[in-house]
Amino acid sequence: MSDEITVTQNLGENRYEVHSNGTLAGFAEYQLPDEEHVDFTHTTVDDDFSGEGLAERLVAEAIADVQQRGKRVVPHCSYVAKWLTEHPEHDDIVDWP
Repeated sequence: MSDEITVTQNLGENRYEVHSNGTLAGFAEYQLPDEEHVDFTHTTVDDDFSGEGLAERLVAEAIADVQQRGKRVVPHCSYVAKWLTEHPEHDDIVDWP
């Protein structure tokens, strides 16, 4: 049986969350400094889920959602910044700090 992985936006907490089989496994926190930007500040995955690629999936889906909503990304989080440098197809929506 494979794990069910879901990524959702938690508007009340200003973060995207990744769940594995219904359990919160990690999140990517953000701030909204203005109408145009989503400023990612911190990403974490619980040690119990490390090595499963959840941070990559979380950030990929969060960035895709930001792009789909017509917003721009500010990557203050080091993991998000690293991910974006490895995925130059998103360069057009990134405003580096």
